Amino acid sequence: MNNGETLPKILDVIIVGAGFSGLYMLYRLRERNFSVKILEAGNGIGGTWYWNRYLGARCDIESMQYSYSFSEELQQGWKWSEIFSSQPEILCYLNYVADKFDLRKDVQFGTRVNAAFFDETHSCWEVHTNGGDRFFAKFCIMATGCLSAARIPQIKGFDTFKGQHYHTGRWPHTNISFNGRRVAVIGTGSSGIQSIPVIAEQADHVFVFQRTPNFSIPSHNGPLKAEYEQWWKFKLRRVSTADL
Repeated sequence: MNNGETLPKILDVIIVGAGFSGLYMLYRLRERNFSVKILEAGNGIGGTWYWNRYLGARCDIESMQYSYSFSEELQQGWKWSEIFSSQPEILCYLNYVADKFDLRKDVQFGTRVNAAFFDETHSCWEVHTNGGDRFFAKFCIMATGCLSAARIPQIKGFDTFKGQHYHTGRWPHTNISFNGRRVAVIGTGSSGIQSIPVIAEQADHVFVFQRTPNFSIPSHNGPLKAEYEQWWKFKLRRVSTADL
């Protein structure tokens, strides 16, 4: 900011990212009467679960544990369908949370942060976006997680490849069919392990390229039994009460 330039409204907090952590911070800060705004690059709530829509995407932590614990009403009101929930269900959960606590009104979608500077003169953060907007806040919280930047492998000849190619971290928001295809999968991390079996059900041939040996075990996923869910909710209710 130039000296002599009129200082616009300064928020208490700017949060970058509307995933699990960003939404939680927004809820907690609003609860304490801070003025807060989330800047989100995507066009919807969800963070990782908004972007990662590859075939087979799901959580590898049990659904009952992969949930917010700040609201007893939320814990008791939401019902998971599987032990390890799929991406669509997790995204539905986050949208449910956003609607239940009216979080969207403080989220600006389609807004990517390009730069952030700390203004020593005015003791605030100056945040620049891809749309040319500038926001000012006393605090800036990066809730971008560790999966927001897709790593594109530098493979010789990749730029001249004539076939279709996709990255699990930037999967299209439309259905993709691999029926009758020959598919090469590079990498056997979490997204590779999850997507390969599903792709193999469709494709004629699947080739997996693995640099570092890895291992995986059956998840034993299945429908979430009512008695197990109730046991968890009872346990969570006791923990919440103890915290009070």
